[in-house]
Amino acid sequence: MHNLAIALHKNGLIITGSDDHIFDPARTNLKNYGLLPDQEGWFPEKLTTELDAVILGMHARIDNPELARARELGLKIFSFPEFIYEHSKGKQRIVVGGSHGKTSITGMILHVMKLSGVDTDYLLGASVPGVDGNVRLSDSADLMIIEGDEYLTSPIDLRPKFHLYKPHIAVISGIAWDHINVFKTFSDYKMQFEIFVDLIEPQGKLIFCGEDPEVCDVVAACRKDITSEAYTIPEHIIRDGVTYLTTAYGEIALSVFGNHNLQNIEAARLVCLSAGIRGEEFYRHISTWKGAYNRLTKISESEHVTIFRDFAHAPSKVEATVSAVRQQYPGFQCIACLELHTYSSLSKEFIPHYNNTLKNCDVPFVYFNPHAVELKKLEMPSKEEIFNGFNDQRVMVFTDVSLLRQEIICRLRDKTVVLFMSSGNFDHLKMNVNEL
Repeated sequence: MHNLAIALHKNGLIITGSDDHIFDPARTNLKNYGLLPDQEGWFPEKLTTELDAVILGMHARIDNPELARARELGLKIFSFPEFIYEHSKGKQRIVVGGSHGKTSITGMILHVMKLSGVDTDYLLGASVPGVDGNVRLSDSADLMIIEGDEYLTSPIDLRPKFHLYKPHIAVISGIAWDHINVFKTFSDYKMQFEIFVDLIEPQGKLIFCGEDPEVCDVVAACRKDITSEAYTIPEHIIRDGVTYLTTAYGEIALSVFGNHNLQNIEAARLVCLSAGIRGEEFYRHISTWKGAYNRLTKISESEHVTIFRDFAHAPSKVEATVSAVRQQYPGFQCIACLELHTYSSLSKEFIPHYNNTLKNCDVPFVYFNPHAVELKKLEMPSKEEIFNGFNDQRVMVFTDVSLLRQEIICRLRDKTVVLFMSSGNFDHLKMNVNEL
């Protein structure tokens, strides 16, 4: 929401906004553009008929006093995705959906488009190096690249966000049950992707991961007018710690690694080819892609220790990320630290989905903050329940981040890779080699 406010401000619109709590980076970013509210909280008296529109975020409650006032005044109310769709109606829309990999694929496409000189609007779910903000809305671009989130639209519109975008070119990177607080069964969650596919524009195109059986099942039932194209892990080799794509244009050295990244690159390649980018041009530009922030990002390194951070929290992504580090760093000790932070990951009924996900590391640690469980109003899982859920006798469970830090330090030795995985921040644990 704050990135949308900044994008509209840059376009010359008069923007105001409210929230009950504003945290960084939103606070600093808004302040830098003169958009930070004088006070936190809700001020319905500030809404008047002079406003052209109100944009409603997902985390406002349905009884929000400003929402009530906007409805009373008959103001035009958009949800975030509704507003994005309204802006993009006259553009070609590329929408990237999936349980994991959305930000990386969207960022890769945008990276190549930018270096190819293609004028592009965009919506990203996280910061990407070399890209100004997470949202760009212009009158000049004929193309818009959208990261399609399956979470709900707003408190008054309980459709998943990606149901509103109606893509001309769609991507599904994978389907693995998530957001169990909203989608109570896997079949309900999977159905959202079936609806997403059905909302592709007539004669549109669907690019999908051919190695995910759930995705293949959804694609098999799609409309006949939709062209579908599968992707898999492209041919590659790993030499001296660098992954090279084996292509018709020779070996292409990459700055990223791991099967998920390779799959994502192939998805981005098919999208870019469909949008008119030549194959050789794509490979030249993708070789300079260094990854989205906190997506298997190297954050610190010394002579003996390398530290990575990754947004992985879904079971399939956790397993893939650990395997990627193991494959890229053979002969190294791998310490994998997973923070259970989301509603799904902290739910007792969901924890068994992490069965054997840490099997490919040498030292598996699992951390959660009991306060996070209380905030989500969940039943507190016992360490034994987490231990059993991972089905790995080596797993050590921590609820005190200082004890986790001490244990990591005790395990460090020559040729060690430490991998931190979370959608949170391990309660502000410093992950620099010199500060552990």
